[in-house]
Amino acid sequence: MEVVKYPHPVLKMVCKPLKKVDAELKAIITEMFPLMYETKGVGLAANQVGLPYRFFIMNETGDPAHKEKEFVFINPEVQLGGGRPVAGEEGCLSFPKIYADVVRAPKVTITGFNLDGEPVKMVFKGFPARIVQHEFDHLNGISFVNRLDEEESDFVEDDLAALERKYTDAKMDEAAIQKEIDELLALRT
Repeated sequence: MEVVKYPHPVLKMVCKPLKKVDAELKAIITEMFPLMYETKGVGLAANQVGLPYRFFIMNETGDPAHKEKEFVFINPEVQLGGGRPVAGEEGCLSFPKIYADVVRAPKVTITGFNLDGEPVKMVFKGFPARIVQHEFDHLNGISFVNRLDEEESDFVEDDLAALERKYTDAKMDEAAIQKEIDELLALRT
């Protein structure tokens, strides 16, 4: 398992809700936490590891020792809370070494299901709310760079072009990628 990088097509797709969570998918989700920690992340959406499904994981501390801060949200829905939107620096494992200020709501309410299929409803404020919004955006095919104002967009333009060149140079087989995505969708959605 590895983190896919921009401009991989799975990052631009709206992920599909899961109809079932089987033992294999639970194992994959569990495996995502070590990957997130190894890459110094605090959140990781399914499509960031090539899975076209609506779920993400997070741990606001980025520290595997804090298991109580690990969350899995399957088929999540997010409601933005009140308060003045706040700008804050964000980065993304799918956009290595790119950081920019993004404006986000200071509070969110998230509903969905946990890894055991139990309904969850949680409220997050501050940095954890930013993580939820960032990861939820991924599930809708939106990356943090899509939320940048014109000045911030100009600032990261060269870095994005470099990632695009690297992707092109890797000669990714778009047809094979789409076939894999279609097979994954047929399996669980």
